[in-house]
Amino acid sequence: MPKFMDIHHDMQGLTADQLNAAHQADLAIQSEEGVTFEHAWADTESGDVFCLSDAPSAGAVQRIHERAGHRADEIHPLTLSV
Repeated sequence: MPKFMDIHHDMQGLTADQLNAAHQADLAIQSEEGVTFEHAWADTESGDVFCLSDAPSAGAVQRIHERAGHRADEIHPLTLSV
């Protein structure tokens, strides 16, 4: 299954609890689109949040994020790894 890295901008000051709550909201409904969110990271200074997932498409990733209340600003397919 394809991997994706998505980015959410303008989330300065996000706390660990808020990041965890957003991630848990994704996990609660991810199976409805065949998505598996693996991990989330945040740079509290820049306000960028990064999510790694396996998903059938970028659209599936976006639909989960939208329903969970935090639309992704960018979604990038990860086509190579070592």
